[in-house]
Amino acid sequence: MRNLDWWGRLFWVGVIGKGLDGLAEVIGGLLLLFASPGTLNHLVLLLTREELSEDPTDFIATHLLHVASGLTDQGITFAAVYLLIHGAVKIALVTALLRKQFWAYPWMIAMLLAFIAYQGYELVVAPTGGLWALTIFDAAVTVLTWHEYRRHKRRHDLASDPAHHVGSG
Repeated sequence: MRNLDWWGRLFWVGVIGKGLDGLAEVIGGLLLLFASPGTLNHLVLLLTREELSEDPTDFIATHLLHVASGLTDQGITFAAVYLLIHGAVKIALVTALLRKQFWAYPWMIAMLLAFIAYQGYELVVAPTGGLWALTIFDAAVTVLTWHEYRRHKRRHDLASDPAHHVGSG
């Protein structure tokens, strides 16, 4: 990473961040597979108890309790499968990018654009600061991936162009 310019460094930081995000999603999905609605509700009660004792109208704590009280087995299973698939796709693409596999660049861009489109919808319906931050991060990684893809493609095209080989002609 020492020989990289700032674009390259930013790209790799973003890609590694996406990989860590994917790993967290897989771990979260695996944990959800073994959780019941009652267990999750109890966990949220434990996590919010102190905050609610200080401020019974705390926005985040009351919303977490509301969501936890409405959880169903089907909802938890859906969330677990969603997180597992979502995380596994990210990890696979990040691994391919770390191995500099050319095919992974457009797939990563497509995946990020799909996430951004969905997140854009969610921002209209129920905006949150965390979702804004995630969407901005995804947009930045998309731009960095596009830039790195173009550089990688340019190097690939030059390497395969017979006019640029020494001794050709």
